[in-house]
Amino acid sequence: MEHTAGHKSGYVAIIGKPNAGKSTLMNRLLGSKVSITTHKPQTTRHQILGIHSEDDLQIIFLDTPGVINPRYELQKAMMKTVDRARADADIILLIVDVTDYEVPGRIFEMLSSLKGKKIFLVINKIDKTSGQQTEVVAKNIREKFDFDDTLLVSALNGEGLQELMDTIKTNLKEGPPFYPKDMLSEQPVRFFVAEMIREQLFLRYHQEIPYSSTIEIVQYDERDDLDYISADIIVNRDSQKGILIGKGGKAIKQLGRNAREVIEEFVEKKVYLDLHVKVRDKWREDPNRVRHYGYGY
Repeated sequence: MEHTAGHKSGYVAIIGKPNAGKSTLMNRLLGSKVSITTHKPQTTRHQILGIHSEDDLQIIFLDTPGVINPRYELQKAMMKTVDRARADADIILLIVDVTDYEVPGRIFEMLSSLKGKKIFLVINKIDKTSGQQTEVVAKNIREKFDFDDTLLVSALNGEGLQELMDTIKTNLKEGPPFYPKDMLSEQPVRFFVAEMIREQLFLRYHQEIPYSSTIEIVQYDERDDLDYISADIIVNRDSQKGILIGKGGKAIKQLGRNAREVIEEFVEKKVYLDLHVKVRDKWREDPNRVRHYGYGY
């Protein structure tokens, strides 16, 4: 893709523990929702790519799953996604929740292995505490790693985000745009629809259900009057299927209504959403099934 002299571009990976605010931060920086966000940790499972373009620059943000010690195949696939993002990125943002600031040694090891990349510490949720406490947290973390810069932000209310964007832009290298300037993400509509249904699982169900489920879009027909979508909600066990459906199908009908509303807002037309629950015993532990559902590989 052609570019004029002086055009800058680069990949920026956002990494950190689960629930540090990575997805909220990316959505705010893009000014559009491309990553699902809930109050529960480990909502993000895929690498979500979001594109910010201006006349003279293009930033490709990579939102990643929270860094954890993986216990089963799905989580291993999620961590491969993080590894790939940090390898692809020119700039790394380590985002830390100021109210939950213990950074696992695994993250520092990961950062220490990176050469030739700018690494910024981003202290998030500064609206939740005092400036003095924020500085103490930042100082403690900086003692463990030599960051190129430290930025203090609130992804929720936008504080500090302009300074963060300016810092990123300053540190981009000259290069062509990687995507058309009007693109916001490379993922297809089907991907976002599946993520929106999965977001409703996190918002409506508790404990293990959202973590044991995934979504498969079986059919997506764009029709003149509406979009017809058939989707399977995949769960780990029979007992989870009963909880998801609810008495007389009441729970899944409400889930469908909520998901349909957000999907219609996204695709800007009427949607017919047909949901089915399927049991795939221990799918999260099966490498073939994890791969089949599009995770990490």
